[in-house]
Amino acid sequence: MERLNRLLFQATLRAREQRATEDQRVAEAQRAAKAQRPAGDDDFVELDDARLLQQVGIYNYHHPLENAESYRERLAELREQVKETVRDGKAIEASDRFSFNNSLAAGRRMTADFSKLMLRAYNAEADNCVRALRAGALVAATKRLETAASTIARLGKMMEMRVSPEYHALRITELELTADYLFKQQEEREAAREERERLREERKAEQELAAQRERLDKERAHYANTLAALRAQGADAEVADVEARLAEIDAAIEVNDFRAANIRAGYVYIISNVGAFGDRVVKIGMTRRLEPTDRIRELGDASVPFPFDVHALYFSDDAVTLENELHKAFAARRLNRVNERREFFFATPEEVREVLAQKVGKLLEYAAKPEADQYYQSLSSWPANARAGTEA
Repeated sequence: MERLNRLLFQATLRAREQRATEDQRVAEAQRAAKAQRPAGDDDFVELDDARLLQQVGIYNYHHPLENAESYRERLAELREQVKETVRDGKAIEASDRFSFNNSLAAGRRMTADFSKLMLRAYNAEADNCVRALRAGALVAATKRLETAASTIARLGKMMEMRVSPEYHALRITELELTADYLFKQQEEREAAREERERLREERKAEQELAAQRERLDKERAHYANTLAALRAQGADAEVADVEARLAEIDAAIEVNDFRAANIRAGYVYIISNVGAFGDRVVKIGMTRRLEPTDRIRELGDASVPFPFDVHALYFSDDAVTLENELHKAFAARRLNRVNERREFFFATPEEVREVLAQKVGKLLEYAAKPEADQYYQSLSSWPANARAGTEA
């Protein structure tokens, strides 16, 4: 038994050492970097989450399911399979002909005890991989589990012992489903947050349009009463002015009612923030707000160091379609290639203006250069190394 404990200790120690020194880069990054890595570095384990995310690129689901709840249910089913495999004694394969002190019975007892110890070590590594799994680190976690399985096979070679391929495949599938579950949760949280933001924006637009309609109704009632009084007094010279004002109010009411009824109507905006994103990044969005600049001011709140500059504001009866067309035109230049609801693009305001003009005709108001007053005023007070970075 002492020998078994010593072997288990050695196996655990080796697994811990290999966890810190072995690596499986994603296939694409491995092929690109293999020729440049020094000899013996093929097993280096990448632990930097940022580098792992960069290597993995756009995440592709291994087991596509509808939502996070479906992944949770599938994981529960899989873990029941894992438990059943262990209960049935199918997790570890080992020879039943191994003898100890010339005794097959003693050899079988030793094999059974050693199998339990090795399974415990393997499951501990598998559970650690699942608990510590991070976005983009699936390949490294899979390699760690494969290393544990190969270590057990090497230590148990005399007894023909190994983790059964079926059991190992179940634990690998558990890792894949867990990674998918984590990404799906992240997607759903982001989608829910953005939906709440969209609904808040819609409510603000509806409240502003309702308040505008109430103001216009009061103003119209006032001018209607004034018109009736002027006609009663025979002040024909002033009647025409009041009638003209009433016509303007009626036109404003018509526009207001149209915008309240048509959820696709609104302003498409092109804005930039040189201090936050540089001079070659723009945001292309739309808002139904009565005053679109209110929405733009909200975007430049405490989450960015400087306010946004407006390059173009264009009212459209179908701002949703116009915004989508602009997004498609610059789809290859998105900053965020994972979440397409983020509306930032690598483009200059002038490039966006050209595409917008092609779709809507000549723009009456457009600003090619950002004012960026706060940014330029702050720049002179920045540390020298920070200014050098912006000037480069």
